[in-house]
Amino acid sequence: MKIQHFDNEAEWLAARLGKITGSRLKDIIVKRGTGKKIGFYELIAERIGLPADGENPMDRGHRLEEEAIERFEKMTDKKVDCSLVLWVSDNNENIALSPDGVIGEIEAVEVKCLSSARHIEAYLTGEIPEEYRYQGLQYFIVNEKLEKLHFCFYDPRLKVKDFFIIEMLRSNLTDEINTLEIYQKDTLKEVEEIVENLINF
Repeated sequence: MKIQHFDNEAEWLAARLGKITGSRLKDIIVKRGTGKKIGFYELIAERIGLPADGENPMDRGHRLEEEAIERFEKMTDKKVDCSLVLWVSDNNENIALSPDGVIGEIEAVEVKCLSSARHIEAYLTGEIPEEYRYQGLQYFIVNEKLEKLHFCFYDPRLKVKDFFIIEMLRSNLTDEINTLEIYQKDTLKEVEEIVENLINF
C-alpha cells in the first residue's frame, strides 16, 4: 500500500477523482442484475471531463440549450423552431408539453444537459435515462402527428462524445403512448372528482 500526503483539501479531493474510494464503493456495487450504477459512470466522467462547477443543473441546462440546438442543426442540416410554446392535447386540455424545439409537424427536439456521469451513461447504454423517458413519450401523447423525437444530449465539459442524439420513434412506442394517455386521463378524472368534492363539501 502507498500512502499519499496532501497539504490541502483541494489536492486531496483532486487525488480522489476517478478512484473507487470507501465512500463511493456503495455507488459501484450491483447486488442484483448486471446494470451499472451511477458511480461507474462517475468514474468515467472524472477521467475524461472537467470537474463539475456546482452550477444548478436546471440553470445549466437552460443556459446550454441554445448551444445544443445549434449543434443539432449543424449535425443534421435541419432547422429547429425554438419558439416559446405550449402544446396542448386535442383529447384533453390538461395534457400538455413544452417542446424545446420543433421541426415541422412530425419532428421535435428535446435537449438534456445532464451531469457528465448521466451523459456518459446515456451514451454507453444508448438509452434515454428512465427519469426522462416519460417526458419523451409525452411529446407523442400530446402531438398525434409527431413521428420522431430527437433526444439530444450535450455536455461541453467532456473532451469526447460531448454531443449525441438518441431518437424516439412513434412506430416503436405505440402501446406505451396509448397506455400512458389512458393513465393520464384516468388520473385527471380522479383529480377533478376530488376537487369537485372538496369545493362542494
